[in-house]
Amino acid sequence: MTNLRQDAWTKDEDAILAEVTLRHIREGSTQLVAFEEVGEKLTRTPAACGFRWNSLIRKQYEKAIAEAKKVRKERNKRKGKQLVSQSSDHSFSFNADVYSRNEEEKSLSLNEIILFLQQLQSEGPSAKNLESENKALLSRLQHMKKENGNLKNKLDKINKEYESVCRDYKEILQLMERARKLTEVPVRN
Repeated sequence: MTNLRQDAWTKDEDAILAEVTLRHIREGSTQLVAFEEVGEKLTRTPAACGFRWNSLIRKQYEKAIAEAKKVRKERNKRKGKQLVSQSSDHSFSFNADVYSRNEEEKSLSLNEIILFLQQLQSEGPSAKNLESENKALLSRLQHMKKENGNLKNKLDKINKEYESVCRDYKEILQLMERARKLTEVPVRN
């Protein structure tokens, strides 16, 4: 019998992650925004979603990613052509292919940087929490050592009193035994 982690990703969660991320790629949004959206839906951190996407899901959806990028590229071309046709100044030319390719390269590396920084930032508070927890535990340890010392002293005192009471009790028993022997009348036959 294998033990599954309680926070293990299910196939449904993987599908949601893929679907939302692909939609964001198609719409020209960033993967980071997709990871935030998925994180809210699945109650996971965006960093966890990004890690799952980059480590496993991306490889399974390479064709779909290429198709989503193609759709985005076409959309950017149409927007670029609309801008050029709407512009009254035709002296500047707009190359949507180059713009789209450069933006794609920038967004990928920018997304990776943002994801890294978010992971770093999310680890920062936990490091501070660990540090404060460590201080609290050290303080508690010192308090418990002091209390332990006090309890040891009390125990030693009680043991000494117990030994004294035991000695006194034995002496009383011996005295009573002597008294009994003295009061005993020897029976003569």
